Parts: sequence; structure tokens; C-alpha cells
Amino acid sequence: MNALRSLLVFAWLVLTLVPLGAGLLICSPFVSSDRLWWWFAVPWLRGVIGAARRIGGVRYRISGWENLPGPSDMQRVILCPKHQSTWETFFFPSITPHPLAYVFKRELLRIPVFGWALGRLEMIPIDRSQRSAAWTRVATLGAKLMDRGKWVIMFPEGTRAARGEKGTYKSGASRLAVATGASIIPVALTSGRCWPRRSFWLVPGTIDVSIGPSIDAAGRRPGPVMDEVEAWIEAEMRRLDPEAYIAARPGQDRVTDTSASQ
Repeated sequence: MNALRSLLVFAWLVLTLVPLGAGLLICSPFVSSDRLWWWFAVPWLRGVIGAARRIGGVRYRISGWENLPGPSDMQRVILCPKHQSTWETFFFPSITPHPLAYVFKRELLRIPVFGWALGRLEMIPIDRSQRSAAWTRVATLGAKLMDRGKWVIMFPEGTRAARGEKGTYKSGASRLAVATGASIIPVALTSGRCWPRRSFWLVPGTIDVSIGPSIDAAGRRPGPVMDEVEAWIEAEMRRLDPEAYIAARPGQDRVTDTSASQ
């Protein structure tokens, strides 16, 4: 049954991506990227989350809504979520009151339809093999897009970590926050329960999403800021999903070195 559910969700995702992606590309020369975001990207992303819920049985519940600034608040924001699954890449744009700009590897732009549409939405693609140039691009484009009301989203572990594991938290998001005067909002989530990494096998259940309090980076060094982000996320993960960390010895983490980063 789970295999059939997963197959149906995946089929829905692919079949709807083509017409919506084509519509976005056709309209892109004539309308702003923000309108493309709300007209095409957000409805499709909400549809994916809805299909996962209705067909795949993957529900979610959110705590900490009050920690997200409202649609009229123009403060600079960087979202820093835990990264366990593909699910959250679809989820966050579907709920935030501002358009999101992902920092992602530029190879994704080569994917037919999906990558082409992504390139029209004013994100921040980077070449991860050129770290200095990549950081300059993140800092320059990040500030420009935040000035226009967009929020930047960066997964601080860089890539997905399996449920119950912790990747290496990198300072890209905290460096950007210090450089631009942005606030960081950490997010813990348990998507690995229902949508394991590197898999499209859905497991019915409930994903908990906990939005943390804003962390001010003004006048601080990036290292301590990211230490604070990491401490909040990892402590909250153990509260949300304690059984995932049972295998760790007391006082230790199950750490996976995910050195491929943004």
C-alpha cells in the first residue's frame, strides 16, 4: 500500500510539473519573478504537500508560528531549517508570507522544466567548487533579494542528514546574517520519519515542524551565531523525535560528516 501511495504522489508531482513549469516559462518574459512565484511556484508546491498528505498520508503540525514575521514586515530574514528530506524543500515556500530565495548548487538549473523554471525565480545558484566566488555571490544576491522583501533559506548542514543524525553545521547562513544585518530563524523538523532522504518511499505519519525564536546577528561573529542556531535546532530535535536518538551514547551525537555544503 505504501508503494502505491508513493507512486501516485510521484506521478502527480511529475504530471503537474510539466504544464505549470511550461506556463511559468512562457509568462516569465512578461511578468515579475514575484508574480511567477505566487502564480506558479507556490500553488504547485502546495499541491505537492497536499498530495503527500491526502494520498501518501504524510501530515504535519506546526508550532512556533508566532516566530515568523508577518507579510508586511520587511526585516531581513534567513530561514535555517534542519534538513532530513525532500519534503521541506517543497514545504517552506508553501507557508511563508514572503517569497523565498534558495541557495542551491547550480547544477540543478540543468534539469529540464524544473531547473529552467527555477532559474526564472531569482534564486541564488552557486558553484560549490569555487568557495570564494560562491560566497561573494551569496552575499551580493542575498542582500539584493532581501532588500526586495524576499527571505533567504539556507540549510546549515548543507545536505540531508538521516533521521537521528547530525551533519556538520557550516557558517554560510550566519556569515550572511552578519554581513547583511539579517535575523536567523532556526527550524527543527522530523520529516525523516515520513519521507526518508534519498528516497521517494513515503511512510504515513505526522511531521513536526518547530519554528524557533529569531536570532539577531548584529555586531556578532558568525561562529557563535551558528553555534546558537545549531544548539537550538539539535536540542529541539531531541524533544520532537527522542526515539531517533536512542542509539547515541549519553552526551554524544550520532554525527554524519556531510562535508558537501552550500
